[in-house]
Amino acid sequence: MRAIWKGAVTFGLVNVPVKVYSATEDHDVPLHQVHDTDGGRIRYKRVCELDGEVVPYEHIDRAYDDGERTVVITKEDLASLPAESNREIEVVEFVPSEQIDPIMYDRTYYLEPDSKSAKAYVLLRRTLEETDRTAVVKFALRQRTRLAALRVREDVLVLQTLLWADEVREPAFGSLDEDVRVSSTELKMSQQLVSSFESDFTPEDFEDEYQVQLRQLIDAKIEQGEALDTAETFGAKAEGEEGAEVIDLMEALRRSVESAKGGGKGGAKGGGGGAKGEGKAAGKGGSGGKPGVKQAGGKGGRSKSASKQSEERVAR
Repeated sequence: MRAIWKGAVTFGLVNVPVKVYSATEDHDVPLHQVHDTDGGRIRYKRVCELDGEVVPYEHIDRAYDDGERTVVITKEDLASLPAESNREIEVVEFVPSEQIDPIMYDRTYYLEPDSKSAKAYVLLRRTLEETDRTAVVKFALRQRTRLAALRVREDVLVLQTLLWADEVREPAFGSLDEDVRVSSTELKMSQQLVSSFESDFTPEDFEDEYQVQLRQLIDAKIEQGEALDTAETFGAKAEGEEGAEVIDLMEALRRSVESAKGGGKGGAKGGGGGAKGEGKAAGKGGSGGKPGVKQAGGKGGRSKSASKQSEERVAR
């Protein structure tokens, strides 16, 4: 990993020099635009509307338009702002961790000690761990003042930028103001359904199915050229696989609970493991598969698509 920013975490008289790294990355298959008739790549040019000339990036500034006047903001103007030149991650306050609503979280970064001694870094980490507090901090990054939460993940300090309060929209849904009656029987059956799906969250059990299928499509096109049978590549769905629409909520809950009970977690796990092994073998030997790709059927032997269909029935 390459550091994207250097500075120091400051609280009181304590100064903790750190390097900042992006903690996440995009796993999407990279695609670019082409001309559909000849496959030629599409390019975009930055053209000035006044003289029609292509403008190099180093000669492009920014501007604000209020509807009547335009104010040009140069790179030098932006660099001169005090917040942009500040290299400190200033701790504003320490708050109970549960007080930060997850909807506020934006980007995540790792902090690495940037000094010969990591004592100040470890001190801050231990303090956050033992007080069960999250540090709310402010700093400047990429021409923006950021609000962020500083917390501990395993043995690493993690910086998670936060949205500003006015960036979170209010859910003004009139339908939620209606008086809806839920019977105790409906609530009990719904809770039974939740119990049947209880598990520990393991991120590795889930996969981005769209990206897997896109990779299969690319592999198949490479091997077969344009003579591609989409149904053969992804597998055609059997008729009636989507299931009939279930309107009655109680009936949907009853069927879901019975289906969950009938599957049985213990036996399903064994069956799921076997299917997973077969899927891997098929992925390695098949023409359109991707080696090591997880097959359908996750934790507890339940297919993700089946679970999704069950949820859709309940929603109806």
